[in-house]
Amino acid sequence: MVDVKEHLYDDDPAKGHPDVRTKLKDVSYFFLGNGHIQAAVQIAPSGEGTPVGLLIMNPEHLGKKREALTYDPDSGLENTMIRLISAPTAKTTVTGALEARWLEGYEFPVVQILWQVGNFQAAEFFYCPDLSHPVIMREVRLKNITNRTIQARLKTGVLDKTIDEEFSLEPERIKKIFLQYTLNSTGKHVIIDSVPEAGVGQKTLQYWKEKACASFGSPILDHYFTASQFQLPAVISKSGKVDSSIWQYNRERARDQAMLAVGLTISGHHEIAYRILNRLLEEFVTKKGDIIHSSEERGSDEVELDQNGALLFALKNYVLWTGSQEIITKHWNKIAAAAEFPLSDVFLHERSGMLANRREYWGRQQVHGIVKGMELSHQLFSAMGLSAASTLASLVSRKPEALRWKAESERIKNAMLDKAQYGLSDSRGFIKRRGFDGVIQEIVKPLPKAQLSEGVPLSSGGEHRLNPDASSVLPIAMGFIPPDSPVASLTLDSVEKLWNQAWKDGGYGRYHVSSEPDSPGSWPFPSLFIARSYVETGNYEKMWRILKWLNTVPGAMSGSWFEFYGQHLEPPIPQVGITPWTWAEMLILLIHHIIGIRPEVDHLRIRPKLIPGIEKIKASFPLRGGKINIEIKSGHKKKSYGFRSDGEIIQSSEKEAYISYSKKDIWVEASLP
Repeated sequence: MVDVKEHLYDDDPAKGHPDVRTKLKDVSYFFLGNGHIQAAVQIAPSGEGTPVGLLIMNPEHLGKKREALTYDPDSGLENTMIRLISAPTAKTTVTGALEARWLEGYEFPVVQILWQVGNFQAAEFFYCPDLSHPVIMREVRLKNITNRTIQARLKTGVLDKTIDEEFSLEPERIKKIFLQYTLNSTGKHVIIDSVPEAGVGQKTLQYWKEKACASFGSPILDHYFTASQFQLPAVISKSGKVDSSIWQYNRERARDQAMLAVGLTISGHHEIAYRILNRLLEEFVTKKGDIIHSSEERGSDEVELDQNGALLFALKNYVLWTGSQEIITKHWNKIAAAAEFPLSDVFLHERSGMLANRREYWGRQQVHGIVKGMELSHQLFSAMGLSAASTLASLVSRKPEALRWKAESERIKNAMLDKAQYGLSDSRGFIKRRGFDGVIQEIVKPLPKAQLSEGVPLSSGGEHRLNPDASSVLPIAMGFIPPDSPVASLTLDSVEKLWNQAWKDGGYGRYHVSSEPDSPGSWPFPSLFIARSYVETGNYEKMWRILKWLNTVPGAMSGSWFEFYGQHLEPPIPQVGITPWTWAEMLILLIHHIIGIRPEVDHLRIRPKLIPGIEKIKASFPLRGGKINIEIKSGHKKKSYGFRSDGEIIQSSEKEAYISYSKKDIWVEASLP
């Protein structure tokens, strides 16, 4: 049985400087990094914590926020802030409006901070100057807004190292100061230096030029694309390591990383996606095909049976986007083992043909009242993973395995969708799980040894319900069932009960709040499962409601969202962190569902959607050694509907087109009804 102590933490945000808290009032974090160094620019404009603070971390070492290399136990991040001293005033802190954004018009990630203090207007710019060194640059531009020459000093630092620079500045003139932050050779300390100039390496500029870009003509969608495209690769270490929720868990989860690899692949970061997938196959998949979860091996009843399928799905996605089969041949034995593992007899429920154990999608287990049975997400990802494995096997001429896995995928899918005793749907649409006896598990009763925190819903009186669950929409979002099917409509109607369950500011909970062993609140990435599903079914009003909600919560400024929004009982529940999976879900929503780029084995399928409020989309994506440039717009007349391209269009309709792959750049124009 999983040790419940895995979920208990001793990081008390009430102890130490306010900067130790992840959830400061109205806070946003802008993440930068290149695999060798990771930084988060903290923007805390509402009086809690350092207004502009710099957290620097070694991405190979997962840790709490208080363990950042620039955090001081006594002064927090205060030393990292720019402090200006000038006569006759002695203002040293940020005053007036504090603005922060991803700098527009640049092809690489730059964080811009604008503020005012005393006699100066200040602009700061943070960025990684190259791809191969553990360095963060900070450019400070100070403008004298008085009508006289000012003598002043700039002070900043890291821990006990201080930069103290005197300067004279005439009216309306600008002083530039360049600060360089470098991880030392041990990766345990940050060196700060004032340098005469700074720039961005040509390789860095070329790297970002080759990645995906998109313009939706919508400030919200453009911001979400940029923020996700910039920050997802920033939090991956050079070895492929990433915290499942930054500063929160300090653990890695294979399912999360597989979905990160999908987001990285479709946004053009193929090298980093490969890094993650290669490491998962080398270090997480055991010889028997089991996958390490939360940095631990699990018994058969505690295995998250969807993990194998998620990894295989991500591998197929990578191979179809890049055209490279090298990872298949390199890791064939591990891929085969991962495909076969869920088919082990220990998981087989003979009467239904589905897979069964005591774990559920969100990590709850026997101590939380989960009985042995068949979980919807386990069937979904196992079926999709086996289908993906069949495709991979076909690509490397492994016909027997391809045929076997395709048949097993269809068998599990049919069992899951069966309307008889064990099928995983009823009048509500998809349901979460059935027990061995075929009865839907509606209620959970936690065991005393669950060690639940006092005050969490699962520890209170009354019934603790499993349905509805946000993961029940995944068959719709993943294209596993037709979006116009009755079960899709019923499922989405059911999950509407998850919106504003025990809160009033928007967002969906991950499942019925009464069975929550953590704090009640809304969750961004499960909400994006639902947004993806609504795009597929054409309910754009509900999709926009989710995206607009995300623009109102702390983190919206930077586009880096917390795992959930609510009041955590900290400790023993850990402080909430920033969840990279949300960036991947956002990219999947924008690229796969809206722009509609969907590579298949023999051709590129494009199925775009011009959602209400968007008049035109222009985008570019690296694909199989070339690049596809696409423009999507509304057709004015029926005869103008359809697709044009300088590539070979195999077949097309008003809604989609199949185009032959090409190693050269091609353009596609879609005029939609």
